Amino acid sequence: MRKLILISGFCLTVGINHGMSILAQQDSTWTLQKCISYALTRNIQVRKSELSNQQYLVNAGEARAQQFPSANASVSQNFNWTKSTAAGESGLTASNGSNYSVNTGVTIFNASRLTTLIKQAELSIEGGKYSLETTKESISLSILDAYLQILYAEEQVHNSEKQIESTTSELNLAEERLALQAISQSDYAQVKSQLASEKLTLANSQSQLVIAKVTLEQLMELPVSDNFNIVHPDLTESLNQNRLPDVKSVYETALAIKPQIKNAAINKEIASLDEKVAKAGLFPVLSASAGISSGFSSLNNGSYFGQLNNEIYPSAGFMLSIPIYQKKQVKTSIALAKIGYQNAELSEFDTKNTLRKSIEQACVDVRSAQIKYEASKENYSATLEAEVLSDEKFKQGVINSVDYLVSKTNLIVAESDLLQSKYNLIVSYKILDFYMGIPLSL
Repeated sequence: MRKLILISGFCLTVGINHGMSILAQQDSTWTLQKCISYALTRNIQVRKSELSNQQYLVNAGEARAQQFPSANASVSQNFNWTKSTAAGESGLTASNGSNYSVNTGVTIFNASRLTTLIKQAELSIEGGKYSLETTKESISLSILDAYLQILYAEEQVHNSEKQIESTTSELNLAEERLALQAISQSDYAQVKSQLASEKLTLANSQSQLVIAKVTLEQLMELPVSDNFNIVHPDLTESLNQNRLPDVKSVYETALAIKPQIKNAAINKEIASLDEKVAKAGLFPVLSASAGISSGFSSLNNGSYFGQLNNEIYPSAGFMLSIPIYQKKQVKTSIALAKIGYQNAELSEFDTKNTLRKSIEQACVDVRSAQIKYEASKENYSATLEAEVLSDEKFKQGVINSVDYLVSKTNLIVAESDLLQSKYNLIVSYKILDFYMGIPLSL
């Protein structure tokens, strides 16, 4: 029966989780904020970080409890047999006894070791929060990138469909002109080949779109579904803002707000306290204890409860433990604590250094992305104008299919470059905003 209940409970839990996933999939569209929120509640690394924070809370509670007196109670029942000789006969005489005791003890002085351990535990709680926030930021950036990849792939599909529509119209025209013998079979075959090539490009774009959606769903820990769609925000306002980011100011802002920097500083502080804990081993430990005990023995006269009442023995005392020789254990702990602190210092420096390099790269990316976007936009405008003229000339029979297809290919390449530069610019802005503490949004 118990096994059946456990299985039923497991099935119910799985059913609830599956039901939540199905309800999530039924939503027609997902905004970026919704994707991020959902991912942060389901991501394994985030959930593990939250469990680690719960462990820090438990450890801190244990550390605080060490300041209070301990109390123990014990009860024992003994049976004894002794060999005795009486009237020339030997035998075993049985006896029994009971002992009851209650003892308490408290540490009075230990060179602030307990208070230092408490402070370390509290710092670990704070550091755990920053570590969790760092994990969430990393997941959020991954979600943003995957979200933009879908938007990029969708625009690629849309552009490919427009190209196919245009080329199909030109192929119909070429077919009519071929019937009138206005163009050669070779010209017609080249236009037909271009259409086939564009259909292949469309198939590849559709495949990339499917892959992009799967990537986002997997990052969200959401079962893959054909019904998954995202909101298409207006990205016009996100285009060229002509920013001139200053590395120093962005870095100073990031130093003050980024959780990985705060976590590294806390880890260094925790490491500095390790040496204080280790040095406490060089000092004596003073503790106090008290207790009360009573007992009963069948060998003594008196009733059971009478003996317990009369045989009460209270006790109290102090104990001073003085370290004399500990086989270099304390010195070794101190030396290791110093090394640990130096390592924490280097980790903090490395964290700041990594952040600085990332910001430097982000600022460079913004400037280069703005330049490339403007160049791509200008190139696309010029190529589009040339393609429109070429299209008119092809319809009028002024140019052959080769010249027309060259112009059309140039337009496809220019359109692809513009699309890529557009999303590179958007991504570079969002990453820079991220380092400046601006929430991720589209």
